[in-house]
Amino acid sequence: MSLSDIAHAPEAPSGASGLPDAVELVAQFGSEVAGLLSSALERVTSLGTDGRIDRAGLRALREEIEAARHAGITAQQIARLAGGGVALAQEQLDLTALLRDALRQRGREIEERGIELRQVLSASAVRGDPTLLFTLLQALLDWSFEHSVSRIDLTLIQGDWPAPARVVCGFAHQPPGAADSLVGLAAPSAQASLNTLSWRLLQQTAAVLRLPLVRRDSSGRTELTIDFPETLAPLPAVPVATQEAPPAPALAPLQHGGLQALSGRHVLVLAARREVRNAVRQALRPTGMLMDFVDSMEALREAFREQAPQLVVYESAMAGERFERLRNELLAAPAAPGFVRIAEDGRGFELVNAGGRPCASVARDDLFEALPEALRFELARRETLSLPAAA
Repeated sequence: MSLSDIAHAPEAPSGASGLPDAVELVAQFGSEVAGLLSSALERVTSLGTDGRIDRAGLRALREEIEAARHAGITAQQIARLAGGGVALAQEQLDLTALLRDALRQRGREIEERGIELRQVLSASAVRGDPTLLFTLLQALLDWSFEHSVSRIDLTLIQGDWPAPARVVCGFAHQPPGAADSLVGLAAPSAQASLNTLSWRLLQQTAAVLRLPLVRRDSSGRTELTIDFPETLAPLPAVPVATQEAPPAPALAPLQHGGLQALSGRHVLVLAARREVRNAVRQALRPTGMLMDFVDSMEALREAFREQAPQLVVYESAMAGERFERLRNELLAAPAAPGFVRIAEDGRGFELVNAGGRPCASVARDDLFEALPEALRFELARRETLSLPAAA
């Protein structure tokens, strides 16, 4: 298929491109959450009957509850975007690096779920809001991971400027045999199964960013194209002999955007005291972050086996030799989390030395005001350090 074919392909009808109204969205949210919690309730009922649950059942229960919570966060994000009044930053962004970073954050999930992903990414720079664009890419991954039953083909195309950069994501959403049996059925039926909350967030974010979406659905396969009208002209190559220092990273998606920069991010809180856990929960509730709480080193290690967070907040009283050993292991991993310490004294947010390395630290009495700021700082620093070196 040529670029001209993609550019002129018709949009999928009946809901694939039209944004839902509030009533439709509330009904969809209720349906998805009810389905997840019904399955979880069955497991809890079974547990109450025989008092036993195996590891696989416990993991399935956790995943169902986590999926229901994620649906709630997604619905909040959609509502916030649909409400209007979102201030958009206009920054020069390395779209290729941003997409690679989104994929790198999902690396553990891709491996654990056995997702086959083929990526062909051309170099491309665009102008846009860094936080919302990162949300868009994460929503695209959520949607494709949710529905794909085979390899996901993810392509970033950059033709000769001023042609817009274009992200194309294609995958089969039905096994080959099932797709054959659906031939002749109404197309809207196949489309409806793909219009989940992750798709609605993708739609709404693209609408706020004014990015055209084109989705083509068949009985067994779907392909989505996202155009970026504000594509920037490629920078001229600089001879190596004239470079005195490498250029600054083109991507800094988390240094702007306030609380929205943390929305949907996953933080794991290690705290033994209930009052500290409650204080953290209150401080982070407005951010829209996904929060998990553990009260021991064993639970912390197990949580990382289940689903690695992007950030860890920990009580200074929980730090010690065992914690430092585990932190060293985690920092050596490809998708290392950022760490923020809760200190018993001090004021506000400061950078301290912990375990021989710089660490963001927040005074316990200033969690509500300073913890979101510290998390944004640590996440931005973590992701900037993980960017590939400039050529």
